[in-house]
Amino acid sequence: MSVESAANSVASAAASVAPGQPPSVLSTLNADGSRRWLLPKPSTGRFWQRRRIVAYVLILIFTAIPYLQMNGKPLILLDLTTRHFTIFGQTFLPTDTLMLALLVLSVFLSIFILTALFGRVWCGWACPQTVYLEFVYRPIERLFEGTPGRAKKGRFVGSPLARGLKYVAYFIVSCYLAHTFLAYFVGVDQLRDWVTRSPAEHPVPFAVMAVVTGLMMFDFTFFREQTCLVACPYGRMQSVLLDRNSLIVSYDRTRGEPRGRRANAAADVALQVLGDCIDCRMCIATCPTGIDIRNGLQMECVHCTQCIDACDSVMSKIGKPLGLVRYSSQAALAGEKRSGFRPRLAFYPALLAVVGTGLVYLLTHQAPLNVTVLRTRGGLFSMNEAGDMVGNQIRVKVVNRTDAPAKITIGTTGVIGARVKLDDGADVVLPPGEVRTVPVLVEAPIVAFRQGACDISIVVHGVGGFTKATPYRLVGPGTGRRPDTPDSPGDGASAEQQEKEGHK
Repeated sequence: MSVESAANSVASAAASVAPGQPPSVLSTLNADGSRRWLLPKPSTGRFWQRRRIVAYVLILIFTAIPYLQMNGKPLILLDLTTRHFTIFGQTFLPTDTLMLALLVLSVFLSIFILTALFGRVWCGWACPQTVYLEFVYRPIERLFEGTPGRAKKGRFVGSPLARGLKYVAYFIVSCYLAHTFLAYFVGVDQLRDWVTRSPAEHPVPFAVMAVVTGLMMFDFTFFREQTCLVACPYGRMQSVLLDRNSLIVSYDRTRGEPRGRRANAAADVALQVLGDCIDCRMCIATCPTGIDIRNGLQMECVHCTQCIDACDSVMSKIGKPLGLVRYSSQAALAGEKRSGFRPRLAFYPALLAVVGTGLVYLLTHQAPLNVTVLRTRGGLFSMNEAGDMVGNQIRVKVVNRTDAPAKITIGTTGVIGARVKLDDGADVVLPPGEVRTVPVLVEAPIVAFRQGACDISIVVHGVGGFTKATPYRLVGPGTGRRPDTPDSPGDGASAEQQEKEGHK
C-alpha cells in the first residue's frame, strides 16, 4: 500500500458518509468517537455467487475434517494434553520442533505467494471470519431484521420478537461452531461422549466449550468487522506483501473521473465531461468494512468483491461497460508496461521448494524410535566392591513414534566385558507416542580405561529391527575434571549441553 493511498484512506473517510450523516474519522468511527455500525446491503452479482459456493464448501470441509481419517489416524487432531499433533495423518511429537517449524513456515510462504499473485484473496474468499459472518450470521440477521435498503415485509421482521429469535439462532450456530472447533482438539469420539453426559462429569471441557461459544457470540454479534480492522495483522502486512503488479480490487479512476450524477448535469456539454462513475455510492453501501474503494488501495479492504458486483449492476442499468471496479493491479491502472519478472515471485517459490523438500525428507526418513543419550547429574563414576568395574550413570531418552507399544533393549558394544544395568532389571516397553527417559548404569572393566576415559557405544534395539548405536565416553579413575566443565559434549558434558546436542 502506498503512502498516498494510506493518506487517502483517512483523509477522504468523511466523504464516504452519506449526506445528512455526521462525518466519520474512520470507516467504522464517527467524528464524536462513537462507533459507526455497518449494515452492508448485499450485492448478489457473479462474484457473490461464486464466493457463496466457496464458502459453503469450506464450511462443509470444516465440519467434516474431524470425522475423516488418513493412514488410520484423524486427518487433523491437535491433542494439547498429550502434545501430539496429527496433521494429514502424520503425528508430530513435542520433539519434532524442526518439522513443525518447517510446516508452519510452508503455510506462511504459501500465503505470501498467494498474496503477491492475487492480493488478499484469503481474506475475501476463505477466511473463517468472512465466511461465517457474510454467509451465516448476516443472512440470519437479514432474515429476522430485513435487508438494509429495502422495505420490511410484515410486522414480524424487525420486531422485538424477531431480534430475540435472531440471538437464539446466533447462539445455536455458535454452539455448533464451538463443538466442531473442540473436536479438532479432542476428537469426535471423546466429544460425543462428553455431549451425552452431564457437564458436571467433565467441567473443564464444558467450560472451554462455553468460553468458545461466548467468544463466537461476541465476535459475530458485536465485534464483527473490527476483527479484520483491529485484531488481524494481515491487512497491515499488505504493504510488504504486495507490489504494483499484484492483483487487487481497484477502481479505474481514468475511466470513472470526474464522477457525477447525470441528472445533475446542466447541459449535454457537461455530460461529455463526466466519467462513468455516477457517484451512486452503492460501492460504499455494500462494503462490509464501510470504505470507499474509489479512494484506492486501503488497509481496510478485504477484497470481498462486493463493490465489483454493486458497480457492475449499476453500469448495466445505465448502459456502460462493466469493470469500472474490477480485479486489476496498480501498474495496469496506471498504464504501465507489465513486468515479465517479479523478484518476489521467484524468491518465494524457491524458498518454499527448499522448505518443502526439507519437510518431505524429514517425514520420509523418520525412524520408529528417537534415541538420545544423556549424562546423569551427580558423581562422575562409581566402583564395584571388587574394584575391577567402573560404573557411569547415564540417561537414555527414547521417543516411541509408532502407533503400537514398543519394546526396547539397551546394551553396549565396543568394550569387552561391558554391561548395562536397568533399575527394574527388565526391558523397557513404551506405549504409542510416549517419551521416556530411562536411567541406566553402564559398567566397564577398569582395564579398558586409558587416562581416565573409555570410549563405548550405547546400543538401543527396538521394533522392526531398529538399532541405533550412540558413541559415548565413560569416565573413570584419573579423570580429574568435573562433569560440568567438559572439553567436548560427549566427554563429561553437562546434562544441559548434551540435551542440546541430542536435539540437534
